[in-house]
Amino acid sequence: MTREFVEIKPEQITDNTFKLIGSDWMLITAGTLDAYNTMTASWGGLGVLWNKNVCFCFVRPTRYTYGFMEKADTFTLSFFDEDYRDALRFCGSHSGRDVDKAAKTGLTPAQSGNGSVYFNEARMVIECRKLYFQDIDPANFLDPGIEKNYSQKDYHRMYIGEIVRCLQKK
Repeated sequence: MTREFVEIKPEQITDNTFKLIGSDWMLITAGTLDAYNTMTASWGGLGVLWNKNVCFCFVRPTRYTYGFMEKADTFTLSFFDEDYRDALRFCGSHSGRDVDKAAKTGLTPAQSGNGSVYFNEARMVIECRKLYFQDIDPANFLDPGIEKNYSQKDYHRMYIGEIVRCLQKK
């Protein structure tokens, strides 16, 4: 039986965001049903900035999702129950250039009223409108140990998105 989504306010999210993002992981998705890509991520956060509820996430320019993030005005963060860990691993280790991730994992893409793509199997979806981006500049690293995350020198682009809609499974 498929559970229905209900819309909640961002303030009603009760998950521990450190666990939600850092341990449970998420899918960042951008594009339309006709042309989208998704990738697994474990870096980001939720908070308040510029008097708006926001999320921030990071995408390397070498990732296929990067081009979709650049073109789209919106993106989604989809969060799943532990049963979907293998699907998240697959989406994080395979490129959408080479494989249809939804078909390979059994995830069902859906489109919001704003045109954003998310997945029906998610337990929670956060839909965001892009507000800002900034490329990570290694000249600004105050801790030299951060550089070990960039052996390929492929520094992330950070996106800040205003949370425009939160969906949670009943």
